[in-house]
Amino acid sequence: MSSKRYPEEFKIEAVKQITERGYPVSEVSKRLDVTTHSLYAWLKKYGPDKDSHQAKADEQAELKRLRKELARVTEERDLLKKAGGILRKRVRLRYAFIRQNAKGQSIRRLCELFNVHPSGYYAWLNKPISTSQKRNQRQTGLIKQFWLESGGIYGYRKIFADMLEHGESIGINRVHKLMHDSGLKAQVGYRKPRQKSGTENIVVPNRLNREFNSPAPNQSWATDITYIRTHEGWLYLAVVVDLFSRRIIGWSMQSRITKDLVLDALLMAVWKRSPKDKVIVHSDQGSQYTSYDWNHFLKFHNLEGSMSRRGNCHDNAVAESFFQLLKRERIKRKIYKNRDEARQDIFDYIEMFYNPKRRHSSNNQLSPVEYEKQYEMRLKSV
Repeated sequence: MSSKRYPEEFKIEAVKQITERGYPVSEVSKRLDVTTHSLYAWLKKYGPDKDSHQAKADEQAELKRLRKELARVTEERDLLKKAGGILRKRVRLRYAFIRQNAKGQSIRRLCELFNVHPSGYYAWLNKPISTSQKRNQRQTGLIKQFWLESGGIYGYRKIFADMLEHGESIGINRVHKLMHDSGLKAQVGYRKPRQKSGTENIVVPNRLNREFNSPAPNQSWATDITYIRTHEGWLYLAVVVDLFSRRIIGWSMQSRITKDLVLDALLMAVWKRSPKDKVIVHSDQGSQYTSYDWNHFLKFHNLEGSMSRRGNCHDNAVAESFFQLLKRERIKRKIYKNRDEARQDIFDYIEMFYNPKRRHSSNNQLSPVEYEKQYEMRLKSV
């Protein structure tokens, strides 16, 4: 089998995950399913030069020092503001407050602020706790870890699946309670308003006909376009989704909606998957999908077009659902200064989280990558 090919856009964003977002090469290799040899070659070609990289590192180190100093002063000020109320409370509550705020602080200084002796605080801190308290602390710590790894978007059902996979003996109601007690909850966004169906104007037949669950990879793909607001202007994103696993197998981002936007996304999907048999590619009736170049590309690569009814987003529900997730879980929580910042963050969401990590109810709470791996294992065992 021939090695996978990747567009330049993919390579550049992969390099930025290492040079600008701080991911180790090994982690990027694992999540993107790209060899470390390829990543180092891309780093050499697309990475920053040594001098500019060092200057940037020095600048970041100074900014980090200044931020740390400002954070320390601000934290001390905030602690002093709180001191009046804490000082009127019982000693054990003051001990608990000190423990909660001990990170990066001098314990002796905190004890002075809240009028307790360090020896008394350490005696309270080292007092044995009950088995149930230990279990609560351990399980709450695991829940927080899984919640943070999801980017703060998972609710108790997906966290429950993470806990079971980890080997933890716990009920779903207990996960719900511990998350509630810790103030952890799923990220909820806004729903799009419903759209009324327009008059049918079929360019090619709707071959998919809302059959959104494929029995195997590379049988049915769906594609669509969305837009992301930045202070620099709009950034348009086209994606291709494999309906078997809900994996994003192709994407492209540009400052304008052109036919190249959708063609680049589909080309990435073809390069990544190299399908042997005919694949249905479902889209809406946008002008990019009715162009001569689009239809010529489909025929040349043994792909078969399928189109939604005009104005009916439910005919392409899987692609629409992905965009809702992207905006609810990532985009609506950020304000992008420019398109490049948005590109990096969207790449991170798709390739570093959504494909390899994010659980799906349609995949039996497995990520798209893991769901496909299990499918391949079942084929080999037959």
